[in-house]
Amino acid sequence: MRPAPTILHLDMDAFYASAEQAAKPSLRGKAVVVGGLGPRGVVATASYEARVLGVHSAMPTAQARRLAPNAAYLVPRFSLYRTVSEQVMELLGRLSPLVEPLSLDEAFVDLEAGGMADDSVSARTTGERLRTAIREVTGLSGSVGLAGSKMLAKIASEQAKPDGLVLIEPGTERELLAPMSVRTLPGVGPATGDHLRRAGMTTVHDLAEAGEAELVRLVGKAHGHGLHRMALGLDDRPVVAERDAKSVSVEDTFDVDLHDRVRVRAEVERLAVRCVERLRSADRSGRTVVLKVRRYDFSTLTRSETLRGPTDDPTVVREAAARLLEAVDTTGGVRLLGVGVTGLADFTQEDLFAQAADARELAARSEAPGKPAADDGERDGGPADEEPARESAEQLAARRWPAGHDVRHAEHGHGWVQGSGVGRVTVRFEEPGGPVGRVVTFRIDDPELSPADPLPLVRDPVDYSSWPASLPKSRSGPLSAAGGESRP
Repeated sequence: MRPAPTILHLDMDAFYASAEQAAKPSLRGKAVVVGGLGPRGVVATASYEARVLGVHSAMPTAQARRLAPNAAYLVPRFSLYRTVSEQVMELLGRLSPLVEPLSLDEAFVDLEAGGMADDSVSARTTGERLRTAIREVTGLSGSVGLAGSKMLAKIASEQAKPDGLVLIEPGTERELLAPMSVRTLPGVGPATGDHLRRAGMTTVHDLAEAGEAELVRLVGKAHGHGLHRMALGLDDRPVVAERDAKSVSVEDTFDVDLHDRVRVRAEVERLAVRCVERLRSADRSGRTVVLKVRRYDFSTLTRSETLRGPTDDPTVVREAAARLLEAVDTTGGVRLLGVGVTGLADFTQEDLFAQAADARELAARSEAPGKPAADDGERDGGPADEEPARESAEQLAARRWPAGHDVRHAEHGHGWVQGSGVGRVTVRFEEPGGPVGRVVTFRIDDPELSPADPLPLVRDPVDYSSWPASLPKSRSGPLSAAGGESRP
């Protein structure tokens, strides 16, 4: 534990939904739900207006529609979210060399390591000016928690939501934590929380009073020891600058179970290409290809194949994933498919570019003598001339024109998809920072309408290239009496 609240935790407010509201003037102040839109879709993020109606992340989208039928339901635009995240992380990196990203919208910062704070006043000033900088650069708000440990800084930022700052003074941790639910502590999920409740422990005070020996008896040595320390407000974990990704993966859940092997294989190959795109965008390669298949009965199978060395070749990954699929029985139907790559590296092995050809040659040699190599139809378990199951017009439209995604029309300019179906796509033409736009409906094959890249949320952001030179470092310089809360 530190004697000063110099660990900062930033959590962007309803990140995906807030970004969509900022990008789409017609959605300002309205309920917005971002996530999968099919019958099996799940909510990724809900705006605060939607949360008031009972919608929350990880909720089935079908349930969210019942609670908030008039909300805007949008498919995620990860390219936009990554761009905004990079802007935020750059600002954090200017405060300290020790920045620990937890996700696109969340990170710890060691202000002491950057010389930006050594007491409560300088920490609060830095936190408030960070919030201002984030709003001016991205147009979005973030909540900040400041404390002497990572655990308490994260609790503080949660209390600060939305769009606030909470500082927990060192020395007040136990008093603050005592009345809180045991679920507040990291690592206490529903199962552990229920187990502790049955033992008569519902608050952090109960855990502290129970003692380490009793907690070890209830939840095991490692968890019990850590739980007791957290209940006393003790957390010595440092801010770690590098949190290297261990894998890259993509997956899709299908509205209707897939039964046709040709269609299943096509989806696996499409996911493999998307996975490699993510690999390349991160300047990484990988050695092990992983296939994930969730069947009609919710049973989940994973298969993996380790290559001779790391690769970012889409052909190699695609064919490895297809080979893995051959060993999976999909007879009853498939509800989810995923392709991932593990064993990441920052280089590729050149001879891997020949692996696709090697694999095909190996497969051909394994055929019985005199028997021609099986074509796609025979390998997939059906006649070669069998037609794969076709998507409906609505499914094709939804795939080409996802709700919320950007488009451009030769005459009307930039807009976003409000919805599609029955051979039509409805577009609202508006841009970030502009007025509410007009709505126009087109045929889904209109030659003048095409997908587009997201526009910046802030057209002319404030130049922060010299930031935070203007911030007082530690106790030097005038300190702002910025707003916010202190706890207690």
